[in-house]
Amino acid sequence: MSILLSTLNARYTHASLGLRYLLANMGALREQTRLQEFVIGTKTSEIVEKLLASKPRIIGLGIYIWNVEESARVVSMLKRVAPEVKIVLGGPEVSYETNEQEIVKLADYVITGWGDFSFAALCRQILDGPQPLMKVQAGVQPPLADIAMPYDLYSDEDIAQRTLYVEASRGCPFKCEFCLSSLDKTAWPFDLDAFLGQLESLHARGARLFKFVDRTFNLNIKSSLKIMQFFLDKLAAHPEDPVYAHFEVVPDHLPEALKEGILKFPPGTLQFEIGIQSFNPEVQSLVSRKQNNEKAAENIRWLVEHSHAHMHVDLIAGLPGEDIDSFARGFDQLHALKPHEIQFGILKRLRGTPIIRHTQDFGMVYDAHPPYTILATDRIDFSNMQRLVRFARYWDMIANSGRFAHTLPQILGETPFARFMALSDWLYAKTDATHRIALDRLATLVGKWLQEQGVPAEVAQALLDSDYAGQAHKKHIQKKAAAETRKTEGSLPQRQARHLAA
Repeated sequence: MSILLSTLNARYTHASLGLRYLLANMGALREQTRLQEFVIGTKTSEIVEKLLASKPRIIGLGIYIWNVEESARVVSMLKRVAPEVKIVLGGPEVSYETNEQEIVKLADYVITGWGDFSFAALCRQILDGPQPLMKVQAGVQPPLADIAMPYDLYSDEDIAQRTLYVEASRGCPFKCEFCLSSLDKTAWPFDLDAFLGQLESLHARGARLFKFVDRTFNLNIKSSLKIMQFFLDKLAAHPEDPVYAHFEVVPDHLPEALKEGILKFPPGTLQFEIGIQSFNPEVQSLVSRKQNNEKAAENIRWLVEHSHAHMHVDLIAGLPGEDIDSFARGFDQLHALKPHEIQFGILKRLRGTPIIRHTQDFGMVYDAHPPYTILATDRIDFSNMQRLVRFARYWDMIANSGRFAHTLPQILGETPFARFMALSDWLYAKTDATHRIALDRLATLVGKWLQEQGVPAEVAQALLDSDYAGQAHKKHIQKKAAAETRKTEGSLPQRQARHLAA
């Protein structure tokens, strides 16, 4: 074995689609190439020991915003204990501002951009000569029809235990400046029949959870309908063993034909991720985001009221030109549409994105270390940005988790953002923590806060007792609930199951 492909995934349930593309397109080198994945948080020396166990001549590492610091430690140790092994980096984190990065200085080579064909070509040069002259190699973008699909490289363990990432297209036609996809010229579709054939094979092997990484699933409605029909056919043929599909959709593009298809999906089989990011037209214009807010709101409302799709809708705090009051109005507007989850994100400066052009004019201050989170702007100072960070964390624990489904309306009242910010500030003052708060303790704290807001103790307790969170200390109830969830929802993600049960 000469070549080892590796990366540090954010969690075990994630399987690297990028590495599998590289392996599928190694050509004559595929037989001497192996894939080995790790999870962030693993001890560096353990990773290095396992990487070197098969005595590779080349190690290719996928570098992302969530793993770059730990990967740098891995590369540093590799070059100390096995300097003869060639280290090749690739991935979005090292594809831009490349020469500024310590991990790039440590490695032997870097491929920027598309690596599907370029990694194999570089390996051939390293192994057979002539040796590459340039450390930084610009990846070549081949026609999608020439790229071998990687789905047969998902193992039986992957299918049984992990989310399977798939893509019917690459790229994005939109130019939102906070997103790396803004650098794409357009979106490129894979051959749809060939792609669906790969999904058919995965389904036959037992795959049931499919997460599409396409940036704009509903850009081409004919393709969207054909993909959705694939899943509908599987649901009709195997209602006792349902599939589950996750798509990212454009919020203001939902024609009637697509609505008709969406209506056919039963509960627990379809999830949409929808990026709103901001409802402020001035902010949208600043970051080159084209969005019909009225149409987007209308479509989200229709999906919530008429479909069974589970809705994740994204907002980003810290965008240029947006203050807390503006963000709060957008948050309340979105909450009124009643999506199942509001994904509250804090702006991050991804390397290469055009958002950096606003740095001086809007006083944008970012953390120097990954994930390069915004620390302050001219509209939101550091202290208030930290309050928003805590709000986002508590919101995920309380609202998005589905564990407080019956209590949440009482928490939010008529002014959701202001009420939850008050709870967030109170929780932090009481705990000095945003992580590792036991669920039963969190439920008790929420109950105390409600009582301080004038809710009678017996009402607050009754609400909490009706929630998953309020029963966290009752082991026998939790075991029964878990068994019922497994029985009725099968492989449905637990968080969505809790929302459905509310």
